[in-house]
Amino acid sequence: MSHHPGYQPRGMYFEDFEVGRSIVTSRRTVTSTDIVNFACLSGDHNAPHVDHEFCKTQPYGEPLAHGPLVLAIVGGLQCLTGINDGTIIAMMGLDQWRIHLPVKAGDTIYAVITPTEKKLNSSGTKSIITCKRLVKNQRDETVQSMMISNMYKCRMVI
Repeated sequence: MSHHPGYQPRGMYFEDFEVGRSIVTSRRTVTSTDIVNFACLSGDHNAPHVDHEFCKTQPYGEPLAHGPLVLAIVGGLQCLTGINDGTIIAMMGLDQWRIHLPVKAGDTIYAVITPTEKKLNSSGTKSIITCKRLVKNQRDETVQSMMISNMYKCRMVI
């Protein structure tokens, strides 16, 4: 996104992140339309996501949201917090991504994002913020977990 002259980012800079201080996103309900649209977009038409009759024969009983769909929704929820607005440079990596519980249409998810490490690059002009990101459902059960590293701007260039 390009910004107009005079635009003031509302996102967080390196200096604003505090290791151990969590950020909680807003919530979003996953819909059957989300699941169908993601299947079409990704080409992932595996039975657990699109075949209602197959799903009836499985313990979960109905189509499940794709793991990457949940990951994408939570990326959007993080963006909606404003922490990335005008200050994020790039996603650097995703590690230890685990899916603990299924997400179905009608489940409402949110994320708890907790910085675990912050470091400046060698020039001191950019930083890497590593966060533990827990994706929770409406019952506060962890449905996904991951470590995500993003590059952010620094307020004060050293």
